Amino acid sequence: MPTILRRSRFHPLALARYAALAMLALPLLAAADVPPPSDQAVVAQANVVFHDPASPVMGNPHGDVTIVEFFDYACSYCKAMQPRLEQLLRSDHGVKLIVKEFPILTDESLVATKVALAAARQGRYAQFHDALMDYRGPWNTEAIWETARGVVLDLARVRKDMASPEITSEVIRDFNLARALRIFQTPGVIVGSHILTGPSAQWDFPREVARVRAARAGQRGSAAG
Repeated sequence: MPTILRRSRFHPLALARYAALAMLALPLLAAADVPPPSDQAVVAQANVVFHDPASPVMGNPHGDVTIVEFFDYACSYCKAMQPRLEQLLRSDHGVKLIVKEFPILTDESLVATKVALAAARQGRYAQFHDALMDYRGPWNTEAIWETARGVVLDLARVRKDMASPEITSEVIRDFNLARALRIFQTPGVIVGSHILTGPSAQWDFPREVARVRAARAGQRGSAAG
């Protein structure tokens, strides 16, 4: 895996190159003896995982169970999983979803990420995110900008905000966090403090949320006894 860039050396073009290199490295990582995702690292990195104020939040911001999703707008598996996450948020109002932008698949992925984070500054992250996750046409920058127009973003402001150091830092922070958690592909999902493994199509979100609640109830019962 390419070395993560230090913030002090950051240049926007360097991040784009990193995203492209990360895409090429993924097949190699899959074939190599790479350690599995680490739940212990989730606990060690809990402040960044769960309390980064720059990370967009959906669902109930005060929910009792938190899901964290690392995703790429070009990821077909992420898009296939999206309706199940949306259904979970509609049916269970105790779930908080934190989304971590992880644009590793295409050059356009990085553009989409920056537009999304700029949309957050206009209070329209969820609208843009959902619209682009629902998009199924040709994947190019025009599709990204057409989606931005469709959710009524101020495009001049978006272009300005995309170049901000804060948005750049957030993308780098998510890359570094994914590496620390040993998440090297999308989607990467954490429920509670557990990183889900295996095929994403088999992930049962209501069951995983119920497990977190049951474990906590058991811990409270043990403490009371």
